[in-house]
Amino acid sequence: MPITSVTSDPAALTLTVVADYAVPVERLWEAYSDPRQLERFWGPVEWPATFTRHDMAVGGRSHYYMTGPDGQKAGGWWRFLAVEPLRRIEVEDGFGDENGEPNPKMPSMRMVFEFSATETGSRFESVTHFPSLEAMEQLVKLGMMEGLKSAMSQIDAVLADLAAFAASRATEAQMLSDTRVRISRVIRGSVQDVWRAHHEPKLIQRWLLGPDGWTMPVCQVATKVGERHRYEWEKADGSERFGFEGELLESAPPYRAVTSEAMIGMEGPGTRNEMTLVAVPAGTLLSIVITYPSKEVRDMVLGTGMTAGMETSYARLEREVLAA
Repeated sequence: MPITSVTSDPAALTLTVVADYAVPVERLWEAYSDPRQLERFWGPVEWPATFTRHDMAVGGRSHYYMTGPDGQKAGGWWRFLAVEPLRRIEVEDGFGDENGEPNPKMPSMRMVFEFSATETGSRFESVTHFPSLEAMEQLVKLGMMEGLKSAMSQIDAVLADLAAFAASRATEAQMLSDTRVRISRVIRGSVQDVWRAHHEPKLIQRWLLGPDGWTMPVCQVATKVGERHRYEWEKADGSERFGFEGELLESAPPYRAVTSEAMIGMEGPGTRNEMTLVAVPAGTLLSIVITYPSKEVRDMVLGTGMTAGMETSYARLEREVLAA
């Protein structure tokens, strides 16, 4: 059990949790930076969390929901107020629905997470600031302290599991729901360089090619919200041409871009792609949450070997663009 102390101060309207871990600060920070790791301990044991968004940058947001034993879902959200790498995270924390939309009937809180090195590893301190004594009492009655202790009892196992989240792992797909998939990979490069590689046509045409033997003759990038993008590929001999097009829906350089996407010439709804870049000790954690129009479309696309093709492209990005 990593928790060293839990202190409630009704006068100051704060709840302070201190926990010590036998790992470096970098490893502890990574656990909070990576939604794949964070969701393994953020919810209580009986209510595991699923993060559908995690933009760990000032102004960014996180959306998550916890699923109870009977399938009931309880949502929550963060809004990032400060991010000081390896030292401090400050968020506004609140209750919401499964999609992260705030619940106006419930109070929000301000939470400050601090990370520091110790002689035996690292220390984590969380201070929750409540807006009023009534809000504090309401949340304590709802089991906040018990839930927090239960959630943090799981973090030791996450920190010890280095292999599951190593930077050397290939691109992976995780099912978030019947229609939503999260694609994750650590890219060995800075957030700024990875962002550039996704938004400068000459760079994109060098790496976003999938298997060897393909070229990208058309690369029209959208850089402003509302603009259209269009990408087309063909084999080196000019055969088997195909492409995708869509619109830039949201943009917050250099950490978040949201686009719509549909295959050229295909009827019906396309996908919504939410790309997030987060700095981690090994480089940049790239996450793409893809929302498909149906489970059937999701399964069909994943069955084409999409993830393997993306891994080939990301390996080429590291080798031929970022390492150049």
